[in-house]
Amino acid sequence: MSGGPPIYRSLVNDGSARRTSLTPGTVRRIVGYARPHWRAILLFLVTTSVSAGIVIANPLLLKTIIDQGVAHRDTQLIALLAGAVGLLAVVEAGLGLTGRWLSSRIGEGVIYLLRTQVFRHVQRMPLAFFTRTQTGSLISRLNTDVVGAQRAITSVLQSVVSNLISVVAVVTTMAVLSWQITLIALALVPLFVLPAKFIGRKVANISRDGMNVNADMSSLMTERFNVGGAMLVKLYGRPDEEAEGFADRAARVRDIGVSQAVFGGLLFTMIGLITSLATAVVYGVGGTLVVGDAFELGTLVAMTTLLTRLYAPITALSNVHVEVMTALVSFDRVFEVLDLKPMIDERPDARDLPDGPLEVSFDAVSFRYPTAAEASLESLELTPQAETADDTQVLSDVSFTAPPGQLVALVGPSGAGKTTLTHLVSRLYDPVEGAVRIGGVDLRDAKAQAVRDAVGVVTQDAQLFHDTVGANLRYARPDATDDELVEAMRAAQLQSLLESLPDGLDTMVGDRGYRLSGGEKQRLAIARLLLKAPRVVVLDEATAHLDSESEAAVQEALRTALEGRTSLVIAHRLATVREADQILVLEDGRILERGTHDELLAAGGLYTALYRTQFAAQERERGTARRTPSAEVGA
Repeated sequence: MSGGPPIYRSLVNDGSARRTSLTPGTVRRIVGYARPHWRAILLFLVTTSVSAGIVIANPLLLKTIIDQGVAHRDTQLIALLAGAVGLLAVVEAGLGLTGRWLSSRIGEGVIYLLRTQVFRHVQRMPLAFFTRTQTGSLISRLNTDVVGAQRAITSVLQSVVSNLISVVAVVTTMAVLSWQITLIALALVPLFVLPAKFIGRKVANISRDGMNVNADMSSLMTERFNVGGAMLVKLYGRPDEEAEGFADRAARVRDIGVSQAVFGGLLFTMIGLITSLATAVVYGVGGTLVVGDAFELGTLVAMTTLLTRLYAPITALSNVHVEVMTALVSFDRVFEVLDLKPMIDERPDARDLPDGPLEVSFDAVSFRYPTAAEASLESLELTPQAETADDTQVLSDVSFTAPPGQLVALVGPSGAGKTTLTHLVSRLYDPVEGAVRIGGVDLRDAKAQAVRDAVGVVTQDAQLFHDTVGANLRYARPDATDDELVEAMRAAQLQSLLESLPDGLDTMVGDRGYRLSGGEKQRLAIARLLLKAPRVVVLDEATAHLDSESEAAVQEALRTALEGRTSLVIAHRLATVREADQILVLEDGRILERGTHDELLAAGGLYTALYRTQFAAQERERGTARRTPSAEVGA
């Protein structure tokens, strides 16, 4: 539990943080984040110190009112001091609000800086990082851990400074007023702190279990409520069992919530009970001393008032090490992400790609996917993933050239390395050996933005954001006009879809575009490519989800769009390979054959076998379509 007063948060923090070792230099880095806010921190410390001083001012004023005003029937003094008490209350309230504002300003400033740095850094990570990382764990770093890091600078600072000043001021004042009662009050501190810490540990354990159970329930809801999960449940799930599974998790959340409420209530009850008992002891001993003329009645009232402001700060300080370590561990977990160096980064002397049509060339390229240690963090994976075949060699000594304006088709059995090869063109990965060049420039020497501008990709599973049609298209060109968006949709054969959309370009496409059919999603992705108009085009099964009529229309649109541009196409369609200027036949990460369709058929190698298994049926369908007048459009 993260809410509640500082004393409560201090008591319920998980003590395991005390046993956690921090990365060297963590504290120094934290100071760097606090440095931009040094003026606000200084004012915060002054405000907190003055507030702590007021803690002892009010009891002393009450003492004077009783001993000097009431005892001597001096109404003028009583009125003056009562006004002073009221004024101090107003000042204390104002200082409290000022402290909260400063604390919020400092904390939110730290949160903003950390979140934006982590987000920007994660954007630079390679694709392998995201294939291994659990999304929920990564998001937790930007939420839970960043908020925990904030407390290292605000809540912990406030707790240490304010409580320490309060304890020193209160104990000193009490000792001056009556050393006897002060000793009694300090002797009762273990009676107050130890049970509270014991219950606090219980509440910390329950709180930790509660977070785990809540995360488990939230994970179930996330999986079942997204479009893909909901569809799977409807197709294969059993509603009664799903409801029972959720009810079981919800029941555990309920039971833990009851335990938290009971133990939390017990904690505050014990704090109040022991404070009341200590007050009774002080009144008993102090009352006897007043009767014996050891000190005045006002002193007794001041002592009991000070006593109520002593135990809470002492209890908070008794557990401050755990609170500090908890906050520092949160910082350390955030720094762990920031310290993970991107495998693909832009060099300081990176340069632009040349103007005009671009050649794509592979020069003795070999590639294997990065291992977990190279690409990700074990703490960001749900469970550490064992190295698999994906971590072995995927491409070996691949060399070819795609001249400007030519279409190169990639064919081969599943797992041959076709998609991996296209990933290297868009620099989602860097080769382990050899070089990938565009326009004669090694992609490792090129500016990242230059590569993004030059290369356009349409994947087999088109990705759309949960946003409008227009926003998804403008992701390729933010400055595109509505007319340009409409023209791109028409070129991708989406005229009928555009006319049917209830809000036109402002229509929401739904989670991952699920409000659209598979063909519509794919054509929208192609429209986005046409809008970008890149000089190098990569198509990974771009027409896989299209029916024959849509495919023929989109092929025509692509033929126009690809004119004069270098294109690499992973093709399972006969029409695509027939039109290719060059066909590369891959198997086990190597280029076994290359040539045109007719040349490869005549060679009688792997391509011939692939043609018989993959393309022969399409050839027969093509012949049937030619003989059927109504099907001429699909020819």
